[in-house]
Amino acid sequence: MTNTPEPLHPALAGREAESAALTAALRRLIAVATATTAPADATLAAARELESVADALERHVPDPPLPKTLVHLPEDGRADFAGRMAYDFVIGRHNPMALPLEVAFEPPKALLRGTFTRPYEGPPGCVHGAVLAGAFDILCAAANFAAGVAGPTARLEIVYRRPTLLGEPCLFEGEVEAHEGKRVRTAGRLLQRGRVTVEATGDFVQLDREDIVRMAARMQ
Repeated sequence: MTNTPEPLHPALAGREAESAALTAALRRLIAVATATTAPADATLAAARELESVADALERHVPDPPLPKTLVHLPEDGRADFAGRMAYDFVIGRHNPMALPLEVAFEPPKALLRGTFTRPYEGPPGCVHGAVLAGAFDILCAAANFAAGVAGPTARLEIVYRRPTLLGEPCLFEGEVEAHEGKRVRTAGRLLQRGRVTVEATGDFVQLDREDIVRMAARMQ
């Protein structure tokens, strides 16, 4: 018998699989809602039904809300990077708005892999540039995390070399290039069909865990 590890986020204890099912259903709904041409009566009926579902779930929202990111875990790569950010806007496995990307590490590189679908479209047939910028921000954060120099973004420069296509596998690669004092320089690139479509360079401010905890406390 295989023991299933406890989720990192306390909000998922005893309900991780069910939350994943809810997230998957909402992802499907987002895709359908941005493509459907259902008639007005069917659209309104769906909206009212979804409002009822939202009302039922809203009764279980804690006040104050639980944190989206866990900052009390070690930053040496032992803790699951995506797991500690279960509700993150970019890679949260339990956030239906998150991008369809999976994080992996091949030291010294951090990797993101995935395929973008129509809800992430910008120019016809291509991924929206803002979506790609968000992906690079988390890619660099993952690379910094793996190198033990995590901290907030100070600057992120994106260079779009060619269109990034929908429906084609993407590979993001990121790596820390320089580290001096608290300043960290991290670079990344996106490959599709073996060609670079986007490049990014970012400057970050390294914070120790106590600094991050204090910053998170101030924002609550």
